[in-house]
Amino acid sequence: MSNTPHELHDDFPDFADRITTLKSVDAHFARMAEQYHALNRQIHRSETNIEPIEDLAMISLRKERGTLKDKLYAVLKDTQPTS
Repeated sequence: MSNTPHELHDDFPDFADRITTLKSVDAHFARMAEQYHALNRQIHRSETNIEPIEDLAMISLRKERGTLKDKLYAVLKDTQPTS
């Protein structure tokens, strides 16, 4: 488990293997995942006062992270193999 909250593997443990696979075979997913991780790290640094930012900027970053997380989840769900 990571020290940074909201990492994709931690938030979607059932999709951990799929996340790893998609990051290596799907360039679009890999870009979105990297963008998500960059936003998540920036938010974490701000929340822990390492790099504080204005409240409105934090709200905007959290919304952006949420939207990106929804898109990543949609890809994970759509590419999940069926039994």
